[in-house]
Amino acid sequence: MNNLIRYAGIASALAFVALTTFSPTTSAAVAVTFTKADQYVDLPFMLSDREDVLKTLKQHFEKLGAKLPAGQDLNVEVLDVDLAGRLEPFKMGAGSELRVLRGGADWPMIELRYRIETAGKTLKAGEARVTDLNYLRHLNRYSASESLRYEKAMLDDWFTKDILPPK
Repeated sequence: MNNLIRYAGIASALAFVALTTFSPTTSAAVAVTFTKADQYVDLPFMLSDREDVLKTLKQHFEKLGAKLPAGQDLNVEVLDVDLAGRLEPFKMGAGSELRVLRGGADWPMIELRYRIETAGKTLKAGEARVTDLNYLRHLNRYSASESLRYEKAMLDDWFTKDILPPK
């Protein structure tokens, strides 16, 4: 009986490895590039903070790309970024900065070029200047502690409206 259980366990483990290793992937490939990021309109001054912003944006585009139908790949080239709010000097420490959101002319904007492909064939391509002029005047599905919550909500809306195929 112990041998039967052992062989069943080994067979289950091998089947799992085979399924996860050799099954075709259904998730979209997402490539994100940042063109001349050092010239973007509005990124934090600290290098580590800049890198965090770009990393967060890249991860969000990857999350959005995963919503595409199987076999479709997303290529995004970010051309410019203007984050929600404005950076203002913070008096608590030398070199510190604080992002202040007022809801006036400080809305988020991301300019990008995108291409959706399947098997090397372009299905859709274009440029977009994604903005949300009313970013403080409507509900946001991301929590207040979420990094780039206004930019993510803005990109979600653009992706659903302009990129995803109609249901």
